[in-house]
Amino acid sequence: MDKAQIRETIAKRVAKELKDGDVVNLGIGLPTMVPNYLPNDVHVILQTENGMLGMGPTPAEGEEDLNLINSGGGFITAQPGAVSFSSADSFCMVRGGHVDKTILGAMQVAENGDIANWMVPGKLVAGMGGAMDLMQAKTVIVAMEHTQKGNPKILHSCNLPLTAKNAVSLIVTEMGVIKVTKEGLVLTELNPEFTVDDVKAATEATLIISPDLKPMQLD
Repeated sequence: MDKAQIRETIAKRVAKELKDGDVVNLGIGLPTMVPNYLPNDVHVILQTENGMLGMGPTPAEGEEDLNLINSGGGFITAQPGAVSFSSADSFCMVRGGHVDKTILGAMQVAENGDIANWMVPGKLVAGMGGAMDLMQAKTVIVAMEHTQKGNPKILHSCNLPLTAKNAVSLIVTEMGVIKVTKEGLVLTELNPEFTVDDVKAATEATLIISPDLKPMQLD
């Protein structure tokens, strides 16, 4: 699979986790592709932590409104009925449990649900942003490639600075769907392009193979 196919596969599968009426926060990069694959009868309410509920899609070139940007600084639109507020109110919304699902990428995820997604020691970063707060969503979905330059990203324990402990609910990669449970990581869906042994070889953490393992839902 090339890079574009990998990203499309992940975004398509994550879209199936969203239900009509969900309030959803999208991380930068791959997660922003997810709404492109929602069924026509599923309408979600997108929240951006810099202060908008009802965020719309990226505007066409030349139609940008300089007053409308997302938390990553990219131009957005506002859906009819959208509301804007301070970032302080936005984070109160997040911490108060009013965001149903957060979808974001990660550098590493541990088998207990720990996540590291904001910095590599020695590299200059702007800061954690809202990532730590967004872990308070009811469901945290990690959408990421299974490996980085051939190295596993799903580990026994993270060795990068943590964003949050025990926060991740579900991991979706190009290889399959992994549920984080008290018993450990459970592979529930497998991309037919890979075998269970392929997934195990690309994963440092111990994987429990669900007795009800299914093909990855992509259609």
